Amino acid sequence: MSNERNILETLLSTEEDAITIINKDKKVIFWNESAVHTYNIEKDQILNKDITDFFHDEDLMVLKVLITKKPVRNTYHRPRRGKHVVINASPIFNNQNELIGAVSVERDITQIVKLNDNLVMTTAELNELRQKVITDRDENPFSKMVGKSKALQDTIQIASKAAKIDATTLILGESGTGKEICARAIHESSSRKNGPFIPVNCGAIPNSLFESELFGYEGGAFTGAEKNGKAGKIEMADGGTLFLDEVGELPLDMQVKLLRVLQENWIYRIGDSKGKKVNVRFIAATNQNLERLIQEKKFREDLFYRLNVIQLTMPPLRNRAGDIPELIEFFLKQFANKYQVPVPIVKHDALQMLHQYQWPGNIRELRNLCERIVILSEKQTVDKEDLSSYFQNLVQETNPPQIEITDSFPGKEEMERRLIEEAISWSNGNKSKAAKKLGISRVTLYNKMKKYGLNG
Repeated sequence: MSNERNILETLLSTEEDAITIINKDKKVIFWNESAVHTYNIEKDQILNKDITDFFHDEDLMVLKVLITKKPVRNTYHRPRRGKHVVINASPIFNNQNELIGAVSVERDITQIVKLNDNLVMTTAELNELRQKVITDRDENPFSKMVGKSKALQDTIQIASKAAKIDATTLILGESGTGKEICARAIHESSSRKNGPFIPVNCGAIPNSLFESELFGYEGGAFTGAEKNGKAGKIEMADGGTLFLDEVGELPLDMQVKLLRVLQENWIYRIGDSKGKKVNVRFIAATNQNLERLIQEKKFREDLFYRLNVIQLTMPPLRNRAGDIPELIEFFLKQFANKYQVPVPIVKHDALQMLHQYQWPGNIRELRNLCERIVILSEKQTVDKEDLSSYFQNLVQETNPPQIEITDSFPGKEEMERRLIEEAISWSNGNKSKAAKKLGISRVTLYNKMKKYGLNG
């Protein structure tokens, strides 16, 4: 038995999550290395001691499990001030079904929560700066959507109409086509332009934090909650616009609650039974096929119809290749000003090469290329040979298929899958490098890999 015990203790000790085991008398009988690092309490300090000597009773989920004899799963918890975890805890019974203790496994998400809070603060500061920078009230916000192609102008025409009313709007389009820029333009052209514009990336929030992030919570709503409570993103957008990016990633239980807000204009913080009326304009965006997600029971049909009052599509860059020269000029000037260098001139043969490329990462990919050119270029002009050193994808696509791929094109998904596979192979499985090569975010790459069942 001693060998089996040693094996078990070694296994638990190497686990990255903090593991705590207490007996029925609240004494700590196991405390692994991750628990030491998470709470800065050494083993010889806490083992065989009452766990309440180190934590307040109300802050101990494992103690609650010991009392209720019921397990908890994937629960957000704050065992100490400034410490955020997702916890799984279970009671322990012997062969006679007698309670002998409890075990908790806690994953530290403190840095994720802090980064998210910093993102909220930064977003608020950027919104404030944006309002100060726009001194010319007659400026057309849609001028930030650069290009004169018919595909783009048709989208801008619909977006301009959407800006004049408060109807919920759904923006479709591939990753990197500028969906958030379009949403901001709608907001800044609307009667809500002096109100907040709050973006929420639904693909970047852990499932256990969705409800508190969107709806907020009352003080004392759960263990470790802020004393005065905290407003959620919907409440923060009161009087303005809430932009739900990657809305297809919204969990089903949150879809139900979002639908209620859309129907009633009323929100309930966690721990609040009274609720509060809100005045928010919703704009959602996705690069996924929501109708297919509805068929797969991953997206609610009633929510889709609520969001899809006005629908517009951001065209992929390959369908508006005529805008490439204007976009290149715009981005090169932007980055040359940022880095305080002369604006490079892209020669005709290089432009032809850029026209032939299919741009799987769309405008984001083109923008990244322009920044590399400004940073790395050591001469005033950029020709075809120079591009090969900045952008290897262009060399590989010397003779691309001359077809126009639209959202309904039957081979679109297969082409996207192939490009992702090639990028992962080229980067030897490095997701960051593959995402940069494709001109998309790492979150989007992971979502697409999951969608196509790709490993890497």
